[in-house]
Amino acid sequence: MTQMIEITVQKAAIECLQELGYTYKVGNSLQRDLKKVVLEEDLREFLVSSYPDVPATAINEALAAFTQHQGMDLDHRNRDFHLKMTQGISITWKDASGKEQARHLYPINYKEPEKNTFVCADEVKIVGKNSRRTDLLIFINGLPLIVFEFKNMFDPEVGVENAHRQIGHYFQDIPQLFDYNAITVVSDGLETLHGMYNSSLKWFAPWKSVHGDDLQQQQELQLETLLKGLFPKKTLLNYLQNFIFHEDHNGKIIKKGAKYHQYWGIKKAVDSAVENIKPAGDGRLGVIWHTQGSGKSISMAILTGILRQMPEMKNPTILIQVDRNDLDQQLYENFVLCKDLVGHVQHADTTDELRALLSTDGGGVIFTTIEKFRLKELASGKELSHPVLSERFNLIVMADEAHRTQYGFHSGGFAQNIRRALPNASFIGFTGTPVDGKDADTQQVFGPTIHTYDIKQAVEDGATVPIYYEPKMVPLNIKAKYDKELDEMEEDEDEENNAVWAAIEDAAGAADRVERVAKDILTHFKARTESLEGKAMIVCMSRKNCVKMYNALTALEACPEIVVIMTGNISKDPPAWNPHIRTKDAMEAIKKRFRTPEDPLQIVIVRDMWLTGFDAPCAHTMYVDKIMKGHNLMQAIARVNRVFKDKPNGLVVDFIGISGFLAEATKKYTAGGGEGKPTLDLEVAVKLCLRQFEKVKDLIGEFSAEGLNAMTDMDKMKWSSGVVNNLLKSDPVTDAFLLEERKLAELVAMTSSDKRIWEIQEELAIIQKIRQLIRKIKFPPGPRREKNEKIKDLISKSLESQEIVDLAKMYNLDKIDISIVDDRFQAIVKEKGDENIKVELLRRIINDEIRVRMPKNIRRMRKLKDELEKVLSNYHRNSLDSIAAIKHLLDIANEFQQDDIRTKQLGLTEDELAFYDLLSANEKLLNQTGPIQDLVHKVVDSVKKNLQLDWTKKEDARAAIRLAVKKELRGKVPFSELDNLLKEVIEQAEGQYGDWPLEA
Repeated sequence: MTQMIEITVQKAAIECLQELGYTYKVGNSLQRDLKKVVLEEDLREFLVSSYPDVPATAINEALAAFTQHQGMDLDHRNRDFHLKMTQGISITWKDASGKEQARHLYPINYKEPEKNTFVCADEVKIVGKNSRRTDLLIFINGLPLIVFEFKNMFDPEVGVENAHRQIGHYFQDIPQLFDYNAITVVSDGLETLHGMYNSSLKWFAPWKSVHGDDLQQQQELQLETLLKGLFPKKTLLNYLQNFIFHEDHNGKIIKKGAKYHQYWGIKKAVDSAVENIKPAGDGRLGVIWHTQGSGKSISMAILTGILRQMPEMKNPTILIQVDRNDLDQQLYENFVLCKDLVGHVQHADTTDELRALLSTDGGGVIFTTIEKFRLKELASGKELSHPVLSERFNLIVMADEAHRTQYGFHSGGFAQNIRRALPNASFIGFTGTPVDGKDADTQQVFGPTIHTYDIKQAVEDGATVPIYYEPKMVPLNIKAKYDKELDEMEEDEDEENNAVWAAIEDAAGAADRVERVAKDILTHFKARTESLEGKAMIVCMSRKNCVKMYNALTALEACPEIVVIMTGNISKDPPAWNPHIRTKDAMEAIKKRFRTPEDPLQIVIVRDMWLTGFDAPCAHTMYVDKIMKGHNLMQAIARVNRVFKDKPNGLVVDFIGISGFLAEATKKYTAGGGEGKPTLDLEVAVKLCLRQFEKVKDLIGEFSAEGLNAMTDMDKMKWSSGVVNNLLKSDPVTDAFLLEERKLAELVAMTSSDKRIWEIQEELAIIQKIRQLIRKIKFPPGPRREKNEKIKDLISKSLESQEIVDLAKMYNLDKIDISIVDDRFQAIVKEKGDENIKVELLRRIINDEIRVRMPKNIRRMRKLKDELEKVLSNYHRNSLDSIAAIKHLLDIANEFQQDDIRTKQLGLTEDELAFYDLLSANEKLLNQTGPIQDLVHKVVDSVKKNLQLDWTKKEDARAAIRLAVKKELRGKVPFSELDNLLKEVIEQAEGQYGDWPLEA
C-alpha cells in the first residue's frame, strides 16, 4: 500500500489516454528548450504537412504568431492565443513572380482529428521564475493545451483542493505554460474536476456523462468518465474550438468553459439544426430545457457561435427573441460579453429597426423583444397583416423562455406575425422551466424537448443550490369570493386592470398588515444572516405596496440599507415616490451594488423587475408578498438558487399564501419530465437539523447549556478538555465528528430563522467551539488549509466563561514546529490527562518536521517516519499505553533537535549532514588525517558541480558524478571498499538532488 501514491492515478490516466489513441512520452524525452513549453518541431511539422503550398518563410511567420502572444498579463495572452487557435491567422507572402499570396492557417485540424498529433507526457519539467514539474501535459501538434495535476488518493490529508492550489503555484512560477492552457484537470483519484486555470475551485466541475444521456454517479469512476467523455479526439477538438471563451469585464478577463450538460445539450441542438432546418426539415429544431441558474444564456451564446461558423448554414442570421425588456437587456449584455464566440451583436430598439435589420441579406445576431413583431399603426389605419421581411432559409429564431403565452396563433398574434415576417425561418426554444405536456402551441412552434437538465441534476452537480420553502402567511382581509376568482385567473392575465388583483393588492397593503410583515421580515433576516452572510429580495403586489413596505421597514430600529426597484410614471406617480424612481444608469449602479457581497445594500424590494434574467449569487432569501403562478413563480424563486461560496441553499418565505400555486407549479414541472422539486419544505430541514443536533451531541457525550452554566470554571475546563481528548482518540472518531458537525452547521445555516433552532443555539455554539479546537489541533490553520467558509459560527452565543485551555492554545498552532519541544513542553506533555490531545499534537509536529527534512536526508527521515507510524499503530491498537507512546514520540522529536545541534557543532550545512552520517559510519575504512567534515565538504561540492536536469535518468550524467566523487575518495578508502561506499554516496545524492534544480 505504501507504493499506492499519486503516480498510480497518473498512470491510470495515461493508460486511458493511450486507449483513446494518444501517444505517451516520458517528459524528459521531449525535444525542447526547458524554458519553452511548445514542442516547436511538432508544430512546424503539422503546419508544413497541412499547408504544403505555403513557403517556409510564411510557415516561420505562422510559427512565430502561434508562439508569441499579445498582452501584458497572462489572462490577456491566454485569450490572444485562444483566438488564434480557434479562429486561425492570415499569412501573406509573395510568390516567385512577385504576386502577393494569402492563406488562412490553423494550428489544429478540427475537421479531421487524426491529422493532428496527440501526445500525453508526464513529469514535464519547465524552467520559469522557479522550476516546476507538471504531472501530465497533453500536447496537440506540440501545443501544451491541457494540464493535469494529481494527488495521492490514499493520503487522507490531501485532495483536489491541494492539486488546485498547486496549479496556482504553477502559474506564478511557470506562467508561460498558461499562455496556452485550454483546460485544467485536478484529481485525487476519487474526485476529478475540470475547469479554467484561473478559476477558483468552486467553478471546477466533474464531467458526468460519456455519451450525453448517461449520468455517472459513482465517485470512483470520475477520472474515467472525464477522460472517456471529454477526451475522445473528436469531442476534445469540438470542445476546444467552440466551448471555451473569454469575457472582458472592463479590462479584467474571465475565462469560461462549458460544463458537461451544456456540451451535450448544445451538441444535440446542433445535430437537430442540421437535420431539421428548412428547407430539408420542417424548421422545428426543438426545445432545450436547462433549469434556471445552470448557465442557459451561455448555452445560447455557444450555440449561436457554432451555428454561425457552420458552412452548411451559409452565414445565418440568428434572431434572439425574448418576451420582456429586462430579459432582453440581461441576455443582450451576456451575449456582448461572449463576443469572442458570437461576433458583433445588433439590438433592435424599435419595430422599424427590427424590420430594417431582418430585411438585409447578411448574417449576424439580432436581439429583440417579441412585441416588436406587432402590427403597426399607419396613416391609413392599423396593418391588416405583418409584412414579409425575409424569405431566407438560413434564418434561425432562438427564443428565450419558450412558452405558449408568447405565441398566439390567432390573427395578429405574435407567432403568426413572426411566421408571416419570416416564412422560411427555423425555430429553437430555450427554457428554464418545463414545457407543459398540454402546451401544444410550443410544440407546434419549436418541436419536442431535445435535452433536459432538471433541478435534481443541477443541485446534485452543484450547478445550483436547493431552494427551501417556509410558510409565514399573514392573512389577507378579503372576501371569500376573491379566492375562487384568483384561482381562475390565467397566469399572465393583465394584472393592472383586474378587479380581483386590485382587491388583493389593497388587502396586502393594509397599514397594520404591512407593519406586521415588515417586523417579521426584519427579525427573520437578522436571524438568517447571523449564520449565513447574504442578501434578500422582497416581492410585493404593486409599486404602491413596495413603497409602503420600504417605509415600514426603514422605520424599524437597526434596519439595514434597503432600496425599492421599480419603474416610474411622472404624470401619475405621487411626489413621495420620487426617491425610488431612477435613471437607467442609476439602476445599473444599484444592481452592481446588490450583486457585490461586501456592499452594505442588503435588501431590495421589487414588484416584477429583477424577477427574471437577474443574477445576484449572494442573494439567499426571497420574501414573497405577491401572488405568482406557473413559470412566473418558478422564474422568481430561482433568483435565490445561484451558487455562491458556501451558501447551502436559497429560501423562499411566503407571507401571502403561494403554497397552492407552488404545488401546481411542481405538478406541471414533473408532468414536463423533470425530477426534483422546485422547493423543499423548510419544516423537513428543521426536523433534520434537530435530529442531526442530537446525533452530534451523542458523539460528544450528553451535555446541556444549563448543566455547564452550573459548573465552576475549573470544571468547565476539565469537561472541555475531556471531550476533545475523547474525540481525538482515533482518526475514525475524529473524522466522524467533523463530518457530522459540518452537516449540522449547514442545516443550522438553512434553518436559523426558525424559533426551534434559537432554543438550541447556546449548545450549538459550544459544539462549534469543540469543532474549532479539534480542527486547530488536527489541521493547523495557514496557507495550506485556508478555506473561505461563509457559514458563520454562533460562538458569540456560547457561555462567555467557557474557555478551553490546552496545549494548542499555549503553543500557537499557526507557527508550531519542532523548536517548541523544549523542557517546559516535555514537562507538560508528560503530565497525566488529555493524552489523546498530546499524542495528536506530537504526531502533527513530527509529521510536519519529517516532511520538511525528507529531501535533505531521505534514509534517516524514512526510518523516523516508520518509527512514528509504528508507535501510532501500536497506540491505536491499545498495545502501547499513552504514557509510553508520548515518551517514544518525544524521543523521535529529540532526534531532530540533536541533528540540528550536530549540524551546527560540525560546521555543516543541512544537506551535508546526511553525507557526514554516511561517511562517519564508515570511519574505520577512511584514511583521513583531518576532520571528516573536510571530506564531506569536498564530496558534496563535487556532486553539486556536476548536477544537471534529469541526471538520475542519464547514464552519462550519473557517470560524471560518480567519477567526481571517486576522485575525492580515491586514496582515502581501500580500493576493495571504494565501489560500495561510492554506491551509497550516489544513492544519497539521488535521494537528495534527484529533483534538481527543483525545490522539494
